[in-house]
Amino acid sequence: MSGEWAPPVFLDRDGTLIEEMSYLSDPELVRLEKGVIEGLALLMQRRHPLVVLSNQSGIGRGMFLESDAQRVNARLSDMLQGHGILIMGWYLCPHIPEARCDCRKPLPGMAIAAARDWHLTLPGSYVIGDKQSDLELADAIGATGILLTTGHGRASADRARRETRPVFDDLRGAAEYIGKRDTAAAAP
Repeated sequence: MSGEWAPPVFLDRDGTLIEEMSYLSDPELVRLEKGVIEGLALLMQRRHPLVVLSNQSGIGRGMFLESDAQRVNARLSDMLQGHGILIMGWYLCPHIPEARCDCRKPLPGMAIAAARDWHLTLPGSYVIGDKQSDLELADAIGATGILLTTGHGRASADRARRETRPVFDDLRGAAEYIGKRDTAAAAP
């Protein structure tokens, strides 16, 4: 790819990068999901910018502070950096669903902000997550949505398969799929 960036990959946090723990606010409880290091390393090798987009309604519900969510993000970032993995941007929506904000997934506000901040192209990008809202975000921005069966993913897996969406057991599988698409796109 000679110095060019590949399409961005937008990643959910809870249930995708880290084990799902309802309303996580304690950085000491952060545990990586299986395949995360291998998957992110593959994506980085292929020059995909990595951006985390996370709904954090626990803030809006008064269960924890935005600073608590940021500390969880910092802990995760430190864990990933220990493996040479860098996340380009971290975005969160602190609102409850009833707030009807434009940043809560599946609405595209966080992805639009990331695209603006980092000069990323949304169409042709990827969204990887464990919920239907992640797949719907992908549709909203012209991306390919990939469902993982980690976290809450099992609940949406049958529907995703009926919709002929890619479904994988972990982030490594999703990264390998993206790598095959990269290779096919680069072929003459």
